Amino acid sequence: MNKDICCPKFNPKPFNGREVVLKDKLFVKDKVTCFFHIPLNFGSVIKRMVSKVEASKAAVDPREWLLLTLDVSPWKSEQYLAVRKEVNGIENVKISGTFLTRVFEGPYRDAGKWYKEMLEYVKAKGKTAKKIYFYYTTCPKCAKKYGKNYVVLFAEI
Repeated sequence: MNKDICCPKFNPKPFNGREVVLKDKLFVKDKVTCFFHIPLNFGSVIKRMVSKVEASKAAVDPREWLLLTLDVSPWKSEQYLAVRKEVNGIENVKISGTFLTRVFEGPYRDAGKWYKEMLEYVKAKGKTAKKIYFYYTTCPKCAKKYGKNYVVLFAEI
């Protein structure tokens, strides 16, 4: 990695069309303010989360990086960053469940379309989605450098 690229290159194959089971997977949680689902302080929240995680030496291996976003309303989203141990000064949560995953590629403005496609995908599998998390695999700067903007949707079933 160099100073112009902060995110590891993402390989979509292991995530596309899979069933993933999480059992007490540890995350730290924070909230982002949104305006009609458009995040307003995403970058500063993620920097704050990463800073606390790094200070606690709780970061996962970069190849295991997982940051899940859950849109809870047009005004707020929740961020879940995978960690390897509990972190002081931030909410720690465990997520358990079975998830269907699909990889999408394109501009962030397509998120609503991807959400609908994911609901259809889950329904076609004979399942019902309880929640749908977004995994933004790279920051916008790195997505531009790599030429691909992959986003994985995790549908809890």
